[in-house]
Amino acid sequence: MANLQEIQKAVEQGDPNLLNTLLDSYLLQGDPDEQYGLSEWLAEIGFVEEAIKVLEHLQYIFPEEAQLIIDRANLLIDADREDDALNALMEVPKDDELYAQALVTLADLFQLQGLLEAAENRLNEAIELMPDEPLLQQAKAELLLDSGRYLESAKIYQQLETQQVVIEGVNLSERLAEVYSAGAAYEEALPYYEKALEDLAVPDVLFGAAFAAFQTRQYEMAVRRLDELIGIDPDYFSAYLLKAQSLNMTEDYEAAYQAISEGIARDEFDKELYLFAGKLAMKLGKADEGVSHLRQAIALDPEYMEAIYTLVSYFHAEELDVEVLELAEMVVESGDDWAGLYPMIAEAYERSENYEQATVYYEKAYPAFKDDSAFLKKYALFLIEEGKRATALEIIKELQALEPENPEWFDWQQSFE
Repeated sequence: MANLQEIQKAVEQGDPNLLNTLLDSYLLQGDPDEQYGLSEWLAEIGFVEEAIKVLEHLQYIFPEEAQLIIDRANLLIDADREDDALNALMEVPKDDELYAQALVTLADLFQLQGLLEAAENRLNEAIELMPDEPLLQQAKAELLLDSGRYLESAKIYQQLETQQVVIEGVNLSERLAEVYSAGAAYEEALPYYEKALEDLAVPDVLFGAAFAAFQTRQYEMAVRRLDELIGIDPDYFSAYLLKAQSLNMTEDYEAAYQAISEGIARDEFDKELYLFAGKLAMKLGKADEGVSHLRQAIALDPEYMEAIYTLVSYFHAEELDVEVLELAEMVVESGDDWAGLYPMIAEAYERSENYEQATVYYEKAYPAFKDDSAFLKKYALFLIEEGKRATALEIIKELQALEPENPEWFDWQQSFE
């Protein structure tokens, strides 16, 4: 007969055929308690199918043992054998003392499948059987959170916290903060973050508190929490962007630029850091640095629209038409919809006296900007310069419809007529 040591050696050797051969031998004569422990060990190290095999054997020996059914169902879910898990759970009779636990596993399965109403029904049934079990209340709160019913989820967590319930591995204040944040109720979330931090200041909770403070315009508090976070974990990269954004809102642009530069030094592959650094540099009058940051963002993601638009807008404002066309044409050739760039490309071609291409891009821009009076005015002037008076007159009439109180457009029409 095979023994546990031989099975463990087969696992270490990574030989599945030998492992299954040894399991077949061991299951014929091994001790059931040891076999159950073996199933737990196999599942923990990722040998899920082998663990299922052991539990199937034990269930054959003890067909009425509901715990074996539930354990096997959980492993079947892990193995993406959801139909088999459902069939297994249906075997647990309603009068079994573990029926409520089976209902919870069924709820997990239905939640995984997106059947949230069915999952809630199973949890409600389990709660009716065990109304004083906090783990069932927590499971329902998490399901409600997954369903987007944030206030209902928060209400359950508040009740648990008021009752001073202790759930292993769960900080109820932290969960309440996260539930409120998920529902964008940041003012309600913030005091719970602060309460959670009294117990333990860990990076994720510090970041959550800082983000809630930022959303409620308490920027100094956000910066303090982020400084505390960076002190604990200087490689918590998203902290640098949020810190820079917070400092930017207080109009301390130099400090914001220093914060984002520190972030880039830590994570040189985050395009969002380079984008914000570019914007800050431009705001501080450091144009060359700003352009460099924006180009780096685009290098990391050649279709990063916000960075491209920001850089093209800068070149356009400075009438650096060669740079506008060089960058814009490169991205437009990708075939994606870059309509936001078309007016600037059109003007760059117009200033470069390439009127044929200017016409192409004015026409491309028109569908997206036909309700933009500033664009229509430039388009009309271009058409007039090109001698396309009939088309220009149509654009002028559209301007009149958009701004009937503006006499300029009626003066233009009269001059045409």
